[in-house]
Order: sequence, then structure tokens, then C-alpha cells
Amino acid sequence: MLIIHGLLQLPWWGYVLVILGLTHITVAAVTLYLHRHQAHHAIDLHPVISHFFRFWLWLTTAMITREWVAIHRKHHARVETKDDPHSPQTRGIAKVLFEGAELYKQEALNKDTLRSFGHETPDDWIEHNLYTRYRDFGIVLMLLIDFVLFGFIGITIWAVQMGWIPFFAAGVINGIGHWGGYRNFESPDASTNIVPWGILIGGEELHNNHHAFASSAKFSSHWWEIDLGWSYIRFLNFLGLARIKKIAPKLLVDQQKPEIDLDTVRAVITNRLHIMSRYARVVVTRVYREEKSKANIATRKLLKRGKQLIIRPATRMDAKARIMLEELLRQNRAMQIVYDFGQRLQAIWTEKTATQESLLNSLREWCEEAEATGIEALQEFARSLRTYTLQPA
Repeated sequence: MLIIHGLLQLPWWGYVLVILGLTHITVAAVTLYLHRHQAHHAIDLHPVISHFFRFWLWLTTAMITREWVAIHRKHHARVETKDDPHSPQTRGIAKVLFEGAELYKQEALNKDTLRSFGHETPDDWIEHNLYTRYRDFGIVLMLLIDFVLFGFIGITIWAVQMGWIPFFAAGVINGIGHWGGYRNFESPDASTNIVPWGILIGGEELHNNHHAFASSAKFSSHWWEIDLGWSYIRFLNFLGLARIKKIAPKLLVDQQKPEIDLDTVRAVITNRLHIMSRYARVVVTRVYREEKSKANIATRKLLKRGKQLIIRPATRMDAKARIMLEELLRQNRAMQIVYDFGQRLQAIWTEKTATQESLLNSLREWCEEAEATGIEALQEFARSLRTYTLQPA
């Protein structure tokens, strides 16, 4: 009977809670230890917490820290190209969603990837002599632990543990997170936020936010978005077991600023993704609605199809999208103006050789000309740019 039922005999819902609890510890280990601590150095974890997560991942995934970190960093560096280890834009959504673990294993064999992107990861005695040398022993040990504790049902628990990260992290996040969802920021990649509630995968669901600000310890951007991993970080920080190194910048407003100055320029450049996100909401959406309200049926359809293209980076447009955008801009002067000013605004911070003084002059010129367009939404946006600051308001 002990062999059949194990040391712990639970009702059916008890086993469900065990599965959810064990897999969530693994999720926390991936998002806190592998992702935010090791890959991006957004947080520092206390050695006790760091090693616990490393040990737990050895038990439940057989993943090696250096391999995971190297593959993830390469993903950011080569995102949406043929060298991206797991982009559904180049490999297809089905391939990444259902074979994400295989893509991970294949890339882990690439010595160039490990050498180029796997720096500053654990390189101690236990890493070489246990976790790497006997990488598969951990999951076998986990199987024995589950069997002893729960009997034959423990085998099922173990199987779910083994499949959780390969499907949800390697499949869902790497696949759907670059294929479908909503976007807060028009980053040059195809990343999306799958859902605004980052609970099931510890905040990794907010993938577009992460790609916009890769070194931020916090993945949520709006008040209605939930990053459970960030809650854990705040708790560990309170206990002195984690140190937050960096979070995404926020737009600060000083209504008393008399004019655009170098502080304004630095604030705009630092918060450029926030700026363009606000430009999309405040200017593009408002002008779109105004133009749609007075357009005929054919023009309304064109406006609806082309709205998102106004703010989409050129790198994310295919030939069909470019033709549609050109047709929209040809037929609608207001949308043409909004598009041109959006492109000019982005050009201010993409000019690599510009001096601070020239950037200041460019921003002043942009605001003056925007206010002269007669488009109310653009005028209000230009006036709001003057109030941005890096200093507390």
C-alpha cells in the first residue's frame, strides 16, 4: 500500500495543489533566477536564494544556467532574424509552440552561442562536478522523490513537472509571445504581451514590456497589468534577500518648466518608447477617429486597416503593409502629417552623431512645427513634450 499511495495520501484536489505548487516554484526559478538575475542582471539574489533556484532547476528541468542564459541573450541580440534561436516569425508558430524544447536543445549544442553569450554565469565546483556533469541525475532524483511521497500518482506529478517549462516557457512565451497578443510599445521586434495578468508564468506573459525594457526587473507597465514575479522580488527585497538594480524609466512631468531644455531632451530620449506609445494613443488614435467620422465607407475601411501601420516600425512591415500604408497616406492628409511627424520625432533619438545642442534644436523645431499644423491632438502633444523631465517634478 505504501508503494501504491506513497507517504502522503491526499484527496484529488490536494494532488492538483501539489502540481500547481511544485510547477510554480520552477516558474519562479526561471523568471527570477535565470531571466531577471542571470540573463539581464536586473536584480541581485542572495547566494542562498540563488543556489536554491539553481538546485531546483537541476531537479525539475535539467537545464544548465549558462546554456539558458546564452540562448536567451542571443534571442535578444538576433531577435526575429534567422539567427534567433526561437522566433516564430522565421520558424513558424507551430514549430516554436510545439517544438520549443527541441529548438532549445539544438541551440544549446552551439558552442559559439555559449562562448559569445554565456559569460558571467556560475562557474564553480558544484556547477562542473554535479549540475553539468550529472545534469540528468536531478530529474531522476525528482522522480524518486515524487514516487516516494505520492506513490504511483507521483509519476504523473513528475511528468507534469517535466512538461511545464518546455511547453509554457519554450513554447508559449517564445512562440505566442512573438506572434499574438497586445503591444504597449512599438519595439523593433514582434514581441507581444500575451495577457495582462502575469500569474501562470510569473510575469513572463508581459513579453512586449520586457523586450521594450530588457534590463528592467519589473515587467508590468500599466496599473492593470500584474507581474507576479515582481511581487516576489519586492518581498525578497524586503527580507534583504534580493536587490533591485534597475526598472524601466517613467515619464516625469513638471508643469512649471518654461521651455524645452537639455533635461527635456534627455527625458525624451530616455523615455522614447513611452513617448511613442503615448503618441499612438494621444495623436494617432484621436486623429484616426476624427478622420473616420467624416470619411466614406471605402476610406473608413482603409483607415481601419492602416491605423496600426502609422506607428509600426518599418522593419516589421512586409510589402503588402507598405503598399497599404502608402495608399492611406496618399488619400488622407491628416494621417500623412501625423505619420511624418512621428517619423521625424523618432529620427531625433536615432541620430547617433548628433550633439546635445543639435538634438535640443531639433526637438524645439519639431514642437514649433507640430503646433503650427493646426491638428489639435498634435498641438497638445507638442506642448506636453515641453513638460517632460528626468528630475522629480
